Amino acid sequence: MNVLSRTDSAIVETSYGQIRGVLGSTIYSFKGVPYGAATEGAGRFLAPRAPASWTGVRDAHVFGDRAPQNDRAGAPANEWIRSETRRSEDCLSLNVYTPATGDATPRPVMVYLHGGGYHAGSGDAPGIDGSILAEKGDVVVVTVNQRLGVFGFCHFGAQGDDSFVASGNAGMLDIVASLEWVRDNIGAFGGDASNITIFGQSGGASKVAVLMTMPAAKGLFHKAIMQSSSSHLRLASAENADRARHGLLAQLGMAGANPGDLQSVPTDRLLAAYTATVDANHGDDSFRPVVDGRNLLNHPFDLDAPDLAADIPLLLGSCETEKSFYDITIDPASLSMTRDQLLSRIQPFIGLDAAAALALVTDYESRRPGISMRDLFNVLTSDHMYRRNDVEAAGRKAALGGAPAYLYEFTWKTPVLDGILKTPHTLCIPFVFGTLEASAAFVGVGAKQEALSAKVMGAWLAFARTGDPNHSGLPEWPAFDTRTRPTMTFDNECVLIDGPKPEDLVAINKCPPFVSDEQFSRTAAAS
Repeated sequence: MNVLSRTDSAIVETSYGQIRGVLGSTIYSFKGVPYGAATEGAGRFLAPRAPASWTGVRDAHVFGDRAPQNDRAGAPANEWIRSETRRSEDCLSLNVYTPATGDATPRPVMVYLHGGGYHAGSGDAPGIDGSILAEKGDVVVVTVNQRLGVFGFCHFGAQGDDSFVASGNAGMLDIVASLEWVRDNIGAFGGDASNITIFGQSGGASKVAVLMTMPAAKGLFHKAIMQSSSSHLRLASAENADRARHGLLAQLGMAGANPGDLQSVPTDRLLAAYTATVDANHGDDSFRPVVDGRNLLNHPFDLDAPDLAADIPLLLGSCETEKSFYDITIDPASLSMTRDQLLSRIQPFIGLDAAAALALVTDYESRRPGISMRDLFNVLTSDHMYRRNDVEAAGRKAALGGAPAYLYEFTWKTPVLDGILKTPHTLCIPFVFGTLEASAAFVGVGAKQEALSAKVMGAWLAFARTGDPNHSGLPEWPAFDTRTRPTMTFDNECVLIDGPKPEDLVAINKCPPFVSDEQFSRTAAAS
């Protein structure tokens, strides 16, 4: 381990060899660092393996490949969250951002898990550049790539030999392997292996919840942050995962095949078959973590199961109109919605019959005079998919005892696109990472944005240091309890509210649960 200069680069010794990082304005970045071997061919569907060691110094100047995935339609306002890196099955890499290597006093470590459900995304999008967070917080930030979709979550169970028993959770075992790498190596980057916070948004937040219930992850992190997760209460059942596998094999024309037979299927063909399988199942994607009795013994926040995360403080929350994120890709002229259109779209979405759906819509509207049907649709579906699940998870965490939970809600409204987005999905990310410039087309530019970012980032950093998000820029923020439900609202003026919008919560909890991030993204086109 040797810092060459504050003006050029740094060389760090890892478990597998030396790597050279690059100094930006104030932060060293080490990109595309392998924590696992390539997963194509004979490595497909297997638990991750250690990368090969190397001699000499390996440059860590460019991001590693992202997992095979379908790129979704974008718009200028959300390019900040997208990646242009190559896709391949050699995708087990991570990126480290640090103020300095080898300091005597180690820094807290924040490991970010990207969003995109379990089927898309990567750790290198401009909006999750860890440099600003590392600089302002004097912390070490790590972003991670892992296997996704059919490559990371194809459950074979007893099919094939014993080497494939982890196939349904291979993508989560990748993350466990990345955390083991962090534990073993982060000290050389100036990080404190005894103070690691995992955090993620959307699908990344769901991955955080899964890690909190994985025996293999126990002891690899000490605090957890979940931003805007919709699927953290229930995972795939073995039955649904088996059904998805059978559908995949049918799409490939390989009914009855064993996992070893699929290792030679070209990547693009397997990805196409996966997409066709999900589409044939009306967008319901069961290629996701599965309660398999081996790597995952129960669903997260299960009150009847052992609490592996009893000692893990939790920070979680959502945005007020998560669903409006998808209005970015809709022609503004098509955004208007009649009451009949709202009812026809929301009824199958929330799982109520026509009369109950009308009663719910009428109830919500009565507290929002003059609200447009489009905005009402976004509020209702966001409460249904996100807010109530977060309140439920916070309540279960509190009921289990042990370390506390802290609940928040973003209500700040972005001014871009004439304000149509309100408080959309992913809004929290640039305020946490401080990447306001990179995401200017999404959140705008100005003193209000900078001030809110300072408050949000301050909370995340305080939590990463101590397990408590309180800092001088916010009102006092008590831990969650089921009686008062204290909730920090992030807006131009941040306010602590006990039990916000209680009537909405009572009304939306009459609906069946919504637990799938994949359903959220794949039903967006219908709205």
